[in-house]
Amino acid sequence: MDLPHHGYRASKQRGRAAPPAGDSVLFEDTSSAAPAMNNQGYYTPGYNMGGTSNDMQGGAGVNNLFTDPMANAAMMYGSSLANQGKDMVNKEISRFMSVNKLKYFFAVDTRYVLKKLMILMFPYTHQDWEVRYHRDTPLTPRQDVNAPDLYIPTMAFITYILLAGMALGIQKRFSPEVLGLCASTALVWIIIEVLVMLLSLYLLTVHSDLSTFDLIAYSGYKYVGMIFTVLCGLLFGSDGYFVALAWSSCALMFFIVRSLKMKILPSLSSDSMGMGSSAKPQLRLYITVATAVFQPIIIYWLTSHLVR
Repeated sequence: MDLPHHGYRASKQRGRAAPPAGDSVLFEDTSSAAPAMNNQGYYTPGYNMGGTSNDMQGGAGVNNLFTDPMANAAMMYGSSLANQGKDMVNKEISRFMSVNKLKYFFAVDTRYVLKKLMILMFPYTHQDWEVRYHRDTPLTPRQDVNAPDLYIPTMAFITYILLAGMALGIQKRFSPEVLGLCASTALVWIIIEVLVMLLSLYLLTVHSDLSTFDLIAYSGYKYVGMIFTVLCGLLFGSDGYFVALAWSSCALMFFIVRSLKMKILPSLSSDSMGMGSSAKPQLRLYITVATAVFQPIIIYWLTSHLVR
């Protein structure tokens, strides 16, 4: 029997209709259970998406760099340019000075340095002043204590600058400008002295085996006496300064005369036409004595302002 509806309609469960196969879906249906995802092509923890690691990539890059013929050619070209530049620099330096000859003046050892310092401070006890030769070549300083060197003058110059800075600091007069002026003055004086010596030997046609490095070495030995003078002035005042100045000046003059005597006086020139045979040794003696007498003046000039 049919019941009257009276406005009531029985509810009937309806199934969800599937979308048409041919139409495009604007929004994906997420109400149902999601199917299992395929791990292939998706990021999972512990899996490197980049494939190979950075270290492996770097190693491969380095290997590719060394196996690349263009990179090898560029490296060979760069090394050849560097070698050419080095050769050019050495050639330009050799035009003004001989590197091998400069190495000769620094061929020293501790034994030579100690002996040379003793000769500079106590030259009166030294007997043999002759420079020794081997097949017309002078022996190195480590083999002959009478050979000039540049190691002691260089170290003495640096020590003098440091000592001057300490002296100025003790007297509350230190400043970088004053220390720079002190260093430049000492350097200019030795350059002027060497140039005057070279000009005198050239104008007086005095032929000797003295080179420019020899003159720089003999002129630079004064810094040893200057260090001794300044130290005595700082420790014992003005009285100690003048006593040390007198001692170092006399010792340096004696050393210069005996050393240059073996270099200048015995070298008789074969082409001394126009000058008497007795005038040539006399001029050489004047040059030697003038060089020795000039040393105390420079020592006093460069050290007097450091001791007060």
